[in-house]
Amino acid sequence: MMKTKQGTINGWLSCGRDHESPATGTASSSTTRRIGMHLLVTSILIVFGFSGRVSAQQPSLNFQALVQSVPPKAKFIDEDYYIWGGSMARDSDGQCHLLYSRWPRQLGHNAWVTHSEIAHAVADDPLGPYKHVDVALPARGAKFWDGMCTHNPTVHEFDGKYYLYYMGNTGDGNATAKLNPIHRNNQRIGVAVSESLDGPWKRFDRPLIDVSESSDAPDALMTSNPSILRRGDGTYVLIYKAVGKKGPLPFGGPVVHLAAVSNSPTGPFTKNLQTLFTAPGVKFPAEDPYIWFDGDRCWAIVNDHKGHFNKTGEDSLALFTSDDGLNWSVAANPWVLQRKLTWSDGTVQSFHRLERPQLWLDGGVPKVLFCAAEETKEKDHSFNVHIPLAKPLADKVEP
Repeated sequence: MMKTKQGTINGWLSCGRDHESPATGTASSSTTRRIGMHLLVTSILIVFGFSGRVSAQQPSLNFQALVQSVPPKAKFIDEDYYIWGGSMARDSDGQCHLLYSRWPRQLGHNAWVTHSEIAHAVADDPLGPYKHVDVALPARGAKFWDGMCTHNPTVHEFDGKYYLYYMGNTGDGNATAKLNPIHRNNQRIGVAVSESLDGPWKRFDRPLIDVSESSDAPDALMTSNPSILRRGDGTYVLIYKAVGKKGPLPFGGPVVHLAAVSNSPTGPFTKNLQTLFTAPGVKFPAEDPYIWFDGDRCWAIVNDHKGHFNKTGEDSLALFTSDDGLNWSVAANPWVLQRKLTWSDGTVQSFHRLERPQLWLDGGVPKVLFCAAEETKEKDHSFNVHIPLAKPLADKVEP
């Protein structure tokens, strides 16, 4: 189902718009001035006429400045379940649908790998309050690749259909105090398709992104945590978490992020095995990237382990940018969010975890940042928070 190729994928169009470069040459006297002026005007027309910004310089998105205070209704919690991460889409009637991971609290936090299911909640407002409706992707039996566990959803609408990307696995079903290695290593990436956010969701008998056959591949052991965008040329880039077999088993390693490209949201995808979001000398610096295309560039929010990218020295969320969705660099303003929020009454709350970023985009503009949250390690309970975002200021360009 999948074509695999080492190194960078060639031949795919850029995520952003193409820009021409004016020719240069030499001449003498007034001819030089006339040609120089002509080239200058032509250059200005080309650069600003096609894009409205200077493409050779990195646009500056100050995401941290968009973060607003959070109203009480924007917290989604269930006393009987851990809730971890949610992805929202709005239907044609304006109803908001949240697809989220949950599993029973009585089984402990590490039971996410054995007993998580992707559930479905609705609200009239993107911030909430949300009400649980049903389970979108329930367990369907150990014989299926995703038959025992579905987790970490991200939902998208492409051309009138809804695509729910997720991690699934199978195994012995034993919720253990430590992470069950059978289920953990059986993680694979899938997609389910529906005409409606209410379902039913069509699931497939094979993973969308399976492990590579080569034992030396960086994704030879498991694949997980998909995020997807559609580029300006209509092709799709999917970024995923992967683990190889070079580290000691059963957990292997290292943990990395890779990309794959397709002409269709359901594949087949061609893998690019170049690792992404890396930091020299740092093991597992990032996790849970959420990627999107704003009509001109690609962006990613990642969980920045220990603040390596935004230089904070603590877990936080950081911003990356890319021209093509395959080659990423830290954004000019990398800061997105610390592990604390300001509630609408002015209270500032710190969190043990504030992870798994997902965005609701309205016309390509970020409007709500969804995160999984855990208040304290001792409390051992997780829930979702839905953070309103201000309208971005006019795009600026930094040299």
